Formats: sequence, C-alpha cells, structure tokens
Amino acid sequence: MAHHPRSIVPSRRTPLSGSQRTLATAQLVSAIGDGAYYTSSALYFTRIVGLSPTRLGLGLAVAWAIGSVAGVPLGHLADRRGPRGTAAALALVTSVVVASFLVVDDFLPFLVAACLYATAQSGLSAARQALVGGLVPEGERTAALARLQATLNAGLAVGAALGGVALTVGTRTAFLAAFTLTALGFLATGLILLRLPAVLPAVPAVEARPANGAPGRGRGRGQGRDGGFAVLADRRYALVTLVNTVLLLRMPLLSLVIPLWIADRAPQLGWLGSALFVLNTVGVTLFQVRTARAVTGLQSAARAVRQAGAVLLASCAVFALSAAPVPVWAMAALLVGGAVLQVLGEMKQSAGSWQIAFDLAPADRLGQYQGFFGTGVAVARTAGPLLLTTLLLDGGGPGWLVLGVLFLAAGCAMGPAVRHAERDRSSWLAPAPAATMPAPLTPTG
Repeated sequence: MAHHPRSIVPSRRTPLSGSQRTLATAQLVSAIGDGAYYTSSALYFTRIVGLSPTRLGLGLAVAWAIGSVAGVPLGHLADRRGPRGTAAALALVTSVVVASFLVVDDFLPFLVAACLYATAQSGLSAARQALVGGLVPEGERTAALARLQATLNAGLAVGAALGGVALTVGTRTAFLAAFTLTALGFLATGLILLRLPAVLPAVPAVEARPANGAPGRGRGRGQGRDGGFAVLADRRYALVTLVNTVLLLRMPLLSLVIPLWIADRAPQLGWLGSALFVLNTVGVTLFQVRTARAVTGLQSAARAVRQAGAVLLASCAVFALSAAPVPVWAMAALLVGGAVLQVLGEMKQSAGSWQIAFDLAPADRLGQYQGFFGTGVAVARTAGPLLLTTLLLDGGGPGWLVLGVLFLAAGCAMGPAVRHAERDRSSWLAPAPAATMPAPLTPTG
C-alpha cells in the first residue's frame, strides 16, 4: 500500500485563523435559526396551519428523500462554480424558503416548500464541507469540523431555547417570530460566508498512470472522472457511506424514540426527554473537539468508528435495561446512563467519519463526494423514525439489543471498508496541477 504522510494534529493552543472564525460564526448563526425552527415547526404546522401529524410526517419524509438525492449535484456545482458562492447562495435560498413557511396554509404549498428546504439544506451541507476542504489545511480538517460541530450544538441550544418561548406562548405571532428568526439567521449566514476568501473551482484531475507509463488499471474512480458524477460509480466509497449510514440511525433516538419510550413506560418522567437532549447538546459542545484530537488519519479514524460501535452497543444495552420493571428513579438513572454513552459514541463516530469522508475523496471532487456521504443523514431522517419506532417501541428490550448489535457490526465493518476504498488509491488519484488546486487558507482578519 502506498505510503501516506501522517496528518498533523493542531495544538489546542493554536489560535483559529480568520477563515475558521468566519466559518464558525456562520455555523453559529445558522444553528440558532435551526434550533428555533426544529423546536417549533411541528406544532406550528399541526396546530396553526392545521396539517394532520400523518400528512406532516409524509411531507417531511418525501422532502428529505428528495434532499438526499440533491446533495450530489449541488456538491458537484460547488466543485465547478466554487464552494463559497454556492454555499452562500444556498443559505440565501434557505432563508427565502423558510420565509415562505410564514404564508403556507395547506398541504401542497407545505410539501413544495419542505422539498425546497431539504434540497437547499443538503446542498448547503455539501458546499460547506467542500469550503472547509478548500480553506483548511488537510491535517487540520477534522479538528476544524469538531470545532464547527461544537459551535453547531451551542447554536442549536440557544435556538431551541428561543423556540421554546414560542411553544410556551403558543400564539401564531410567536411561532411566526421563531420562523422569522430562522429566515434572518440563514440570510446572515449567506452574507457571512461571502466574507471568506474565494476557493477556486476544481478542475478534474487526469487519470493517473503507473511510473512505467503503462495504461491505468481500467475504468474506475480515476478514469472518466471529468465527466458526470464520478461518485455514483465509486462502489468503494458507497460502501463506506452505507456503513456510516447505519451508524447514523442513532440520530432519531433522542429526538423521537426516547421521548416516546418514556411516555409509554414512565409518563411521570416526560420532562426527562428534553433533559437528555440538552445533555447531548452540552456534551458535544464541551467535548467534541477533545474527542477529535485522537483522529489523525484513516487508521485512527476507522479505530474511532469501531470504538463508537462498541459504545453505542453499550448504550443500547443500558436503554434495554430500562424496559425491566424497575423503580422510576432507577429507570431515570438508566436513561441518563444510556444517553451519556450515546453522546460518547456519537462524538467518536462523528470525528472518525469526517476524516474518512475527506481522506477518501478526490481533491477535485470534494463537493459531490461530501454531498454523497451526507445522504446518510437524509436517509437516517427519512427511514430512521419508522424503522426505530417499530424495532424499539414494539420490540422492547430485545429490540434495543438488536439495534446495539447492528451498531457494533457497522463499527467493526468500517475498518475493512476503509482499507478496501484506500487500496491502490495513489494509482488512480492523480494530483491536479498546482494552479487548479483549491486556494490555500487565507486569514480574513
């Protein structure tokens, strides 16, 4: 296997560059808006607009299914037109779409707006990842993404508190104020992103040839990459993405499954669902950067994901114990213990997956590759609720154990999948000419 230089772990004392501070500011502002939206939107559309929960769920499932498909072409657009302008434009589109929610009064307009929202969000995520790839040196990307994730969670907490005010007041005006905050947040995000230095659009790399001048190894990731969406033909990267998607099924647990689990088994602990969500948010805000320091390359990233699978299994086992006939205080303790293990597994899985997603993507295709990798989030949001409510709420303790084993299997499978994707990477990935590589990190301050 070809030798790859060791990534350099930035010191915890290294100050953030101007570009990274700007990225963090944009992340914080958009996350505050997101927090307000996610907290208040379900009740707004059901109580104020009058949609049934079934139609709301159907609309969101359709929207995120479409959004999962949009990530690759919009990521490709970021590669070809430049990630800064694409990310800023998609943030502005999101602002306009959220503003349109203010006048939605029926299912069909809601469905159209929701599809546009999910599409813009998926594209924004891919473009923002490509922007990080262009502005942050290779050895510092995982640490930078950890800081952005911590910032995201801090913003979500603030936004959720503001959305909670709208829920408490409960009037149409209060809900519209929360939506207005979200729209203004994404408007500000787009303007902030435009303050970043431009990243030159990528020019497709040519197919690599062995040193002896012989033809390449045949059609694969290198050959023909300058036409169309190469990531769709990259089966090795697709396998890695699939494994990561299985681990992302953890996403609906705290936001949906645990509150329903508590309501079914201990209604007097209904407040604990929100408390566990806050615990998760605070944990990621405080410890994600520290957790990511152990990830310095593909080997350590695969190890972090394997550890995440084991920790998530332990978390599911603790949650399974809460299905037993135990006192209320014991059930509360088990739920808190399971949530603590879950946030630890989440942070390890996130740090490892960031490194893997970037290191296995061609430098000239970061946008579309990140867009494809990000489809796992949309799939987890679309299929996760139905799958997990059936498995866990109907299956009880054994269902939790089945889910835990699935997490462990996915965590253990990531290492072989990464090694398979990395195999002979240098033989098909030719570096683009220096003039066409993304612009280096340039401080804005």
